[in-house]
Amino acid sequence: MTDTEAAIAGRVVELVRRLAGPGAQAEVGVTRRHLALTRFANSFIHQNVDEVAVSVRLRLHVDGRTATGGGSLVDPDGLTALVERTLAAARLCPPDESWPGLLAPTPVPAAPAWDDATGHAAPDDRAERVRAFVAAAGGLETAGYCRTSATIEAFANSAGHLATGRSAAAAMDGIARAGGADGVARLAVDRLADLDGAALGGRAAAKARAAGDPVELPPGRYEVVFEPAAVADLLQNLSWYGFNGKRYAERQSFAEPGTAQFDPAVTLVDDPLHGSHVPFDSEGTARRALTLVDGGVTRALAYDRRSAAETGTESTGHGMPGAATFGPVPHNLRLLPAPDGGAASGGAAAGDPSGGAATSGTESAAVAGAVADPETAALVAGMTRGLLVSDLWYTRVLDPKSLVITGLTRNGVWLVEDGVPVRAVRDFRFTEAYPRALGPGAVLALGTRAVRLPDRDDGVWWEAPPVRLASWNFTGGASG
Repeated sequence: MTDTEAAIAGRVVELVRRLAGPGAQAEVGVTRRHLALTRFANSFIHQNVDEVAVSVRLRLHVDGRTATGGGSLVDPDGLTALVERTLAAARLCPPDESWPGLLAPTPVPAAPAWDDATGHAAPDDRAERVRAFVAAAGGLETAGYCRTSATIEAFANSAGHLATGRSAAAAMDGIARAGGADGVARLAVDRLADLDGAALGGRAAAKARAAGDPVELPPGRYEVVFEPAAVADLLQNLSWYGFNGKRYAERQSFAEPGTAQFDPAVTLVDDPLHGSHVPFDSEGTARRALTLVDGGVTRALAYDRRSAAETGTESTGHGMPGAATFGPVPHNLRLLPAPDGGAASGGAAAGDPSGGAATSGTESAAVAGAVADPETAALVAGMTRGLLVSDLWYTRVLDPKSLVITGLTRNGVWLVEDGVPVRAVRDFRFTEAYPRALGPGAVLALGTRAVRLPDRDDGVWWEAPPVRLASWNFTGGASG
């Protein structure tokens, strides 16, 4: 299936040789992506988007100068025009003294298994999941999407390196609403068959019903249990701003390789081939699992060829469009779960800043649906007093060096007393240094099963178990 994409990449390399001369160096990536999205709102499907697109990326280095170009026309005239305008751009660029050169022909691992039913999913296949989600919500208003994608990719360069691969994936993200309170359920998978719309809809509905009639608590530091959706925001920001080799070289990252910066319970692995993924990056470098944090000790950073050459190391397979500007970013980060049912690290629980929110047994029973799964229930059961947090959003970086971030909770927060969620709580604003929150002594326990959460970008996901943290700094409530 990759012959067509490989042939296109090869033709571009030949055009570069003919139009720019034998001394020109070229990297070409050709991607054919089938992305389909079934959206629903007000509990019915209102849009089905199905797009197949081919894109060609060219990075050209000639006479000591580098330029990039892209296009979607793959006929002879379109490819010729791509090479000509990229060559013209290169002649106008300043000298590129940090050009890392081209990757020599190198073996690339086989891609993970491709699921045909996912790669060729029909609208009815996605609608079936949506129908089950809506039905399981039991009459609550629902909204969200079900997504399938299939990618075929080829890479070629003028040094003779050639790589091909393909991947398929599916995801669902939906909310249920009860009286203005929302509950959420998300999942990313390699096989559409593994998306259980009924299970996700039932979970979202239970959480929405449990989030009604919230009380407001004062800001302060609270012990928390974060569900995987909330942990995903931590992983995303740690990836973009912390484990980015370019930012580290520019002294804009908190990372200190060889230092115990995290709790011993924390092991972070960027592992694109753990799921369905094309097995090479935008520079043709083989992707592989990269352990960034091992037992709390920062061990590695992500590099593309340019940032690796500038720092005297090797690419880790994290080349991506735009990396020359922002840097290489791990996009498939996993927080490994505890192997034994929750590895407590010995951190001390935060003090109790709440003004007291005594509840009756009836109120406690009403929020039983706040705990969506046994993993989360096990962590909540160990908490004397704290908060259960479903989700974080609208997070913004205040200090990239220390990774202090502000944002909001959403889709459900609950007060926990003596291991039981007793009352829904109104949303908080927080301001927290993410590395500190996961630092030595700060992680009280991890769940034993990780959940893969989808990102807005196809091919990007974050995987984590629920996490119990000693404290989280909530700086404002619903009243300000």
